[in-house]
Amino acid sequence: MAIQKQMDAGEWAMLVALSLLWGGSFFFIGVAVKELPPVTIVTLRVTLAAIALLIVCRIMGLRLPREWAVWRAFFGMGLLNNIIPFCLIVWGQTYIASGLASILNATTPLFTVIVAHFLTADEKMTGNKLTGVLIGFAGVATMIGPAAFTGSSGLWGQIAILGAAISYSFAGIFGRRFKAMGVPPLMTATGQISSSTLMLIPAALLIDKPWTLAMPGLGTWGALVGIALLSTALAYLIFFRILASAGATNLALVTFLIPVSAILLGSLLLGEQLEMKHFAGMAMIAAGLAAIDGRLPAKLRSLLRNAPA
Repeated sequence: MAIQKQMDAGEWAMLVALSLLWGGSFFFIGVAVKELPPVTIVTLRVTLAAIALLIVCRIMGLRLPREWAVWRAFFGMGLLNNIIPFCLIVWGQTYIASGLASILNATTPLFTVIVAHFLTADEKMTGNKLTGVLIGFAGVATMIGPAAFTGSSGLWGQIAILGAAISYSFAGIFGRRFKAMGVPPLMTATGQISSSTLMLIPAALLIDKPWTLAMPGLGTWGALVGIALLSTALAYLIFFRILASAGATNLALVTFLIPVSAILLGSLLLGEQLEMKHFAGMAMIAAGLAAIDGRLPAKLRSLLRNAPA
């Protein structure tokens, strides 16, 4: 079955929910990073998420597939969707500001439109898609503002974030195969996060030597549980549900919405002030999403054609 080119109301709702879950991860990471090194945080994040999803599968009486072809795909997805981008982002942000990292990460839809055009038969590039991606990217840059570029001279850090965005774009295309394999979203989310855990645990043991670290406090453990259960386990269930029905290009739009969610959550929960640039950027992002969706531009063209001379 072909991937939908336009998302319905339910898929848009899931995309917004996903942006809230991933936008909230910035808060959780901000708490955890005060006491734990990055690789350990990432490893605990995927490990706790894997345990939670495996418990859900057990309760529902479901078993992970045993075919090696499926597990090979799980490991490939875990590599493209978790390990490579997570490590590149963490490393990159040691050289550049988080605001600039957010802008660079928002290039994911642009790369996805290009990759999907060449690697899929039903997600070809259109004028609406390309225009919408460029408008949305400009909206993200406007919302975060020029201050993000302060002290951002680390060229390799910028390249690392762009590498993560490219990896995410390939992950969106790669993940489409699970639908063809008959693997449902819950199994896909559980399998890819479990394979990521198996690959990350040796890395954490080698790099961070966690047995030498001090025991983190309750606040850090709470943040780890939050980022694992909400921003990873639940988020990936939604992620693969959208991917199966709406496609990689539509799914990649979440990277435009994540900064919006993070800024709105900061305003609501932390009392941060919203500025005019935030509203301007959000308006541009909304326009970009409308252009990519295609229905609003089509309706405007119809109105113009039918307008009296």
